[in-house]
Amino acid sequence: MKKTILQIGLAVVIVALGFYLYYSIMEPVKFENEYNKRRDACAEKLKAIRTLEEAYKTTYGCYCASFDTLITRLLNEDSMRVVSKNILYDKIPADVDINEMTELEAIKKGYIERKDIYVNPIKKLLEDGKFAYLDPEGTLKNAENIEITDKMRAMVEDVRYVPYPKGEKYEFELNAGKIEKNGFMVPVFECKVDLVKLLADMDKQQVVNRIAELEKYSRYAGWKVGDMTQSITDGNFE
Repeated sequence: MKKTILQIGLAVVIVALGFYLYYSIMEPVKFENEYNKRRDACAEKLKAIRTLEEAYKTTYGCYCASFDTLITRLLNEDSMRVVSKNILYDKIPADVDINEMTELEAIKKGYIERKDIYVNPIKKLLEDGKFAYLDPEGTLKNAENIEITDKMRAMVEDVRYVPYPKGEKYEFELNAGKIEKNGFMVPVFECKVDLVKLLADMDKQQVVNRIAELEKYSRYAGWKVGDMTQSITDGNFE
């Protein structure tokens, strides 16, 4: 009887140790997989926000610190200035080949007409194949008469929200301004989310450990693009 009880006890201990070892090995792996998944989801949106900010700067000469203003203007205003070029073939003499002169020379002689036109920034980004967030396959590149659909609008409106934790809905932190560089005031922006928010529903001790690891090397404990202290638009996930 004692032998049987001892064997049962040992079996229970072995099973318990097995579960403990499995948990010890798999939990860090699960954490790392989820951490990487959330990083990638944030990176997709942060790159899209960077694209919007760069389009805003091209249009207005500065970056924007408000998602409401950024998104509303880019979606609804024909505000991006682009140069339209038109070759006036009827004014080119038969013995003249404009390919043998510079564009500036052709303009001065009246063979090429250039004028500024204003277009919708989102449409322009799609036409140029620069907004993969809305068109990941690049099917709209160089397309004509692009229409901003309700689905596209919803995707642009949603870009401001951090993708995790599921069920939560809070925005990336967005800042913009100017810094002095070589005697000039240079526009800068920064968009970010810290790991405390992004990983709020994950194992707290592992989150603390990851944050401490990043801070040890003076790295930002989260994901971001741009910087308010230097003129860069890089993301720390790149």
